[in-house]
Amino acid sequence: MRSLIFAVLVGVAAICNRAGAEPVTPVAEKIFQVIDSLDVEHHWPAGVHVHWKSGVPDGRPESSAGKHTHCSAFVAAAAKRLDIYVLRPPEHKQILLANAQYDWLPTEGAVRGWKRVSDEIEAQHLANQGWLVLAAYRNHRDDKPGHIAIVRPNDKTLSVLHEEGPQITQAGTINYRSIALREGFAGHPGAWERREVVFYGHPVDLGAVTAPQPEADIDAE
Repeated sequence: MRSLIFAVLVGVAAICNRAGAEPVTPVAEKIFQVIDSLDVEHHWPAGVHVHWKSGVPDGRPESSAGKHTHCSAFVAAAAKRLDIYVLRPPEHKQILLANAQYDWLPTEGAVRGWKRVSDEIEAQHLANQGWLVLAAYRNHRDDKPGHIAIVRPNDKTLSVLHEEGPQITQAGTINYRSIALREGFAGHPGAWERREVVFYGHPVDLGAVTAPQPEADIDAE
């Protein structure tokens, strides 16, 4: 009898371990077609000044030391394409924008429809449902950059979600169309392990999504 109970428990545990976020919806797939069309892997390159909307280098000199990355500008550009506001230029300069977005999301962001998401499981669930979900980390030092990325739809198991976090799209030292959060935030050692990465979500109205614009037209705005 004990062996039977043990076998049942093992089976249940195996099922729970395989279970993860709900399946990716067609709405979520359409939303990420828009985000992926920004082609983050070939725009917003680190180390050069870019136009925040297009990620194309604009020839202007960087105003800070070090290899400046553009995670926050990419997030702002993607949100704008989905007709969602997140703190962006000209309201805040690109320098240290990720820290400022982290501070903005629970304050004015809440007024503009951003919802704090409890954990990585809910974050993945909402992304799979078609929400715009952000993963954000604030640097402990005000003069050092934080990091921010977009959670992308994925069918990870619960155990994988706990271990490596949701799948994300990000600009950074290296830009990735798809990478695990733990790897994407590795430039901030311990941020994921200490659960210092927070999530915010915003519903998306597909009817308000803007059509792609030529880069020259975006840069001219």
